[in-house]
Amino acid sequence: MAGFSLSLSLAFLATFFVLRVKALNYSFPYGSQKVRGVNLGGWLVLEPWITPSLFDNTGDSRIVDEYTFGQYQDRDYASGILKNHWDTWITETDFAAIAALGLNHVRLPIGYWAFDVSAGEPYIQGQVPYLRKAVNWARKYELKVIVDLHGAPGSQNGFDNSGQKMNTPTWHMKQSNIDRTNAVIKTLASMYKDMADVVSVIAPLNEPAGFNGPDILRAIRQYWLDSFESIRHPYGGDKESNTIVMIHDAFQSLSYWNGFLQRPTYHGAFIDTHRYQIFSVAENQLSNTQHIQRACDSRNDLASAPLWVVVGEFTPAATDCAKYLNGRGVGSRYDGTYPDAPRIGSCSGRTGRASSFSSSYKTFLRQYWEAQISSYERGGQGWIQWTWKAESADEWSYQAGVTNGWIPRNPEDRAYPNICG
Repeated sequence: MAGFSLSLSLAFLATFFVLRVKALNYSFPYGSQKVRGVNLGGWLVLEPWITPSLFDNTGDSRIVDEYTFGQYQDRDYASGILKNHWDTWITETDFAAIAALGLNHVRLPIGYWAFDVSAGEPYIQGQVPYLRKAVNWARKYELKVIVDLHGAPGSQNGFDNSGQKMNTPTWHMKQSNIDRTNAVIKTLASMYKDMADVVSVIAPLNEPAGFNGPDILRAIRQYWLDSFESIRHPYGGDKESNTIVMIHDAFQSLSYWNGFLQRPTYHGAFIDTHRYQIFSVAENQLSNTQHIQRACDSRNDLASAPLWVVVGEFTPAATDCAKYLNGRGVGSRYDGTYPDAPRIGSCSGRTGRASSFSSSYKTFLRQYWEAQISSYERGGQGWIQWTWKAESADEWSYQAGVTNGWIPRNPEDRAYPNICG
């Protein structure tokens, strides 16, 4: 019996040691240092609200996403526009600036079409060389990269930022869509299996629409398991990578994921949750104080997550006023130009250039930003703001926030350190 107990003890210690060694192989001290980062939105995946000029300049109201950007324009012309955009929207200078601001992560969205248009989709390819450049720049400036698959065949959510805007997501309705998505993840996992010192995380799919019903939720759960296996075991055998898998909460409560991808059977899984207070009439009706209180209250929810959780998207914006935020040609709930939305107030001075913002509005943006990052660090593993820059929506831009004073040059500096108590 003593020998049996000793064997059990040694087995436990061996398991513990293996898990500890694997944790130490992560290239960032997750769990002891907070994730602080920005999303490189609107670069390798177009979004009308981030770069409205790209869409307005087409003169074609049918062009509402990256799919139609390729579908309804001369291909050579559209390719030239996109190449210029990829060359200029994000450059090495941006990576240097992000690092200089005390941030440690960038989340980089890319669409499946960068790798596969085998079903005849009209997307224009050419993004992958820029992904490779971005990883090299991140290495140079000692930033970690979360490569985020932002769009899947058939659209996982119907949003324009999935590449193809549609009324209902169809990704989960065809196994071929899911198979193609898994193939893209295997490609990404292979590309970065030995580069976890820079690409520390792969996020296998952004914002799948779990709110759409049980069928898509079943598909999502299986896809998380399959993509986890592809990312964590990219060598074709038992050997594991050091790459973390970040699954989105699929718009479910964090408790929904209790028991999913849990230790000791699994390790190296995080949850990505996105926190916005703007995509309903009721949220737009909240007062500034209520927005701040909700941000503060999120701390307890994050602290109860079954896996380490990172807020992979959030914004200081408290309205949906930004042009095209709800889609090209679609108005705002806040000012009542969104279909069937009652008017709450004017969007004047709430979006656009910071030069139009009042000092009191900038003060609120600072308070709301601090309340959020305080909660996301106290309750979770940190945060990644959406987004680094935008053409004409400074309230969303980290870069503009720093320039205009509602985001500090060092995220450690807090003007309201006790805003959440």
